[in-house]
Amino acid sequence: METIRITLPTGRVTEVPVRTRSGEVIAREKLDTPRTTGKPHSPIVATLINNELTSLSYRLEVSSTLVPVTLDTPQGLMIYRRSLCFLLAIAARNILPGRRLIIGHSLGDGYFYHFEDSPELSDQECGQLRDEMRRIVAEDLPIQRRVIAYSEALSYFQKNNMPDTELLLQSRNESKVPVYACGEFMDLSHGPLLPRTSLMNVFDIILHPPGFILRYPSSRDPYSLQPYKDIPVLFSIYQEYKNWGRMIEINSVGRLNRVSRTKKIKDFIWVAEALHNKKIAEIADRIHQRRDTVRVILIAGPSSSGKTTFAKKLSIQLTVMGLRPVAISLDNYFVPREQTPKDENGEYDFENIQAIDIGLLNDNLLGLFRGEEVRLPEFDFRTGDRSFDGPTVQLPDRGVVLMEGIHGLNDQLTPKIAPEQKYRIYVSALTQLNLDDHNRIPTTDNRLIRRLVRDFQFRGHSALETLEMWPSVRRGEDRNIFPYQDSADSAFNSALDYELGVLKSFAEPLLHDVKPHDEVYHEALRLLSFLANFMPIPSHYVPDQSILREFVGGSAFKY
Repeated sequence: METIRITLPTGRVTEVPVRTRSGEVIAREKLDTPRTTGKPHSPIVATLINNELTSLSYRLEVSSTLVPVTLDTPQGLMIYRRSLCFLLAIAARNILPGRRLIIGHSLGDGYFYHFEDSPELSDQECGQLRDEMRRIVAEDLPIQRRVIAYSEALSYFQKNNMPDTELLLQSRNESKVPVYACGEFMDLSHGPLLPRTSLMNVFDIILHPPGFILRYPSSRDPYSLQPYKDIPVLFSIYQEYKNWGRMIEINSVGRLNRVSRTKKIKDFIWVAEALHNKKIAEIADRIHQRRDTVRVILIAGPSSSGKTTFAKKLSIQLTVMGLRPVAISLDNYFVPREQTPKDENGEYDFENIQAIDIGLLNDNLLGLFRGEEVRLPEFDFRTGDRSFDGPTVQLPDRGVVLMEGIHGLNDQLTPKIAPEQKYRIYVSALTQLNLDDHNRIPTTDNRLIRRLVRDFQFRGHSALETLEMWPSVRRGEDRNIFPYQDSADSAFNSALDYELGVLKSFAEPLLHDVKPHDEVYHEALRLLSFLANFMPIPSHYVPDQSILREFVGGSAFKY
C-alpha cells in the first residue's frame, strides 16, 4: 500500500497509508494525551494539514505537516461555536418539529435565535431545548462529515423546512455537496465541526424576547460561561435591520443572489443606500435636538466599520440642520514616540489610550468651546514626533466639534468635558444577512474583507500582511472599543446588504496570493469558501458617496 510522510509538531516524521484519517494519526501518536500543566486539558478538535483547517475525519492523500488544533485556540473556539449551532438545530427539530429555527446575530457571548412565523418561545420550551441539547451531549453521538449528491441535498433541505439553505444551494453547482450529519439530521458544511457531541458541555439557552440566546464560552475562558451582559442599543439596531430584511424579502445570501442575477440589483442598491442616508439623518436630528448643550460629537467603532465616511456624511446632515461642524483628527494628538506606552511584548501600543495626549486634547476642546482660536498639533507618523504648526481653528456660531477615533466612547479620553456636552456614536457593520437557516455572517468577517480590499487599494498591503495583523487588531478592539459600545447615545449600522457581492471580485484575487506555506493560509481558504457563496455584483453600481467607496475606491469624498 502506498504511504505518505507526515511531519508532526515535534519535527518527527512518520509514515502512514494514503487516505488515513488525521484523527487516526492523532490517536496513534498519542498527541491528545493530557499534559500535567495545571490547566484544564483542552481536547484536540481539528487539525491543520499543510495549514488547511480540517476535521479529524479528513483523509490524508499527500505528504503533509500535521498540527493539532485544540479547543482553547481561536480556531477551536470557532469550531465549538459552529458545533453548538448544529447541536441546537438537532434539539429544535426533536422538541419543536415543524417550526423553522433561524439564527440571528451575535449578542455578547452568544447568538440570538428565533422561530420564523411562530409564537415567541416560552420559558418551558426554552428549558426543553436546553434539556434536549444536554441529553444529546450525554449520548456522545458522532458528528460525521459526508459528501452527498446535489439532488439529494436539495431534496433533504426542502423536506426539512430549510428554504434558505435550499436557496443557497441553488446558487452553487457542485455535483457533490459536503454536509455534516448526526443521526438522521444533516446540515451544509461551512467548516469543520467537533467530532462528537460529548465535547459540547459548556452552553446555555436564555429567553430574550422575541427569541432566545444560545450562549457559548468567551475567548477569555473557553471552559465556562461569563455572566450575561445585555447590549440594548445594539440589539435594537440588529432587530430593526432584521425586520427590514424580512420586509423586503432579502434576509439571506440565497435571496440576495436571486436578485443579483437580475437588473433589480441596481434598485436594491439604491434602497440600501437610501436607508443609510435616512439613518444618518435621524442621528443628525437627535443631535440637533440637543444643540443647546452638545459641543463635541465623538465617533468610535472597530476597524473598517466605515467611521471616516460616516463622519463626512453626518457632517453634511448636520449642516442641513443648521449646525456648523468642525472636524478634528484624533490622530494628531498622539504623544511623541518615546512617550508611547508599550505592550506585553515590548512593542509600541498605539491603541492604548495613554498613547493620546489627553491633557492637550481636552484643553484644546475647552478653548474651542470658549470661542478661542486654537492652534492644532500635527503628528508626523514617519518621524514619530509632532509639531504645533497645524491650522488655527475657531468654532463658528452654531459650531460643533466632530471627532472620530477608537477611544471616542471612553470617558477617559474627555474627562474635562461635561457629559451633556458630548454626543457619542458607535459605528459597526452589523450585517442582517444569514448564509442560510442555521449559519450567520460574522460581523468580523464583513469588516475583515473590507479591510483586505482597502489595505491593498490604498496602503499597499497584501492579503497576507492584513491577515497576519488582524489578530492584533481584534485584541485592540476587545480591549479599547467593545467594552464601551453600550455607552453610545446612538449606534449606526454601516453594513450594506449587497456589499459582499461587490467586495468578492476585489478580495478573491488577493486571497489566492496566500500560499500553503503561510501560517494564515487556513484563514485565506476559509474566506474564499465564504465568498464563494455570493454572486458577484459590478462595482460601478455603487454610488460615489457610499460608505463602500471608502474600501473599493472611487469615492466622492477626500480622505
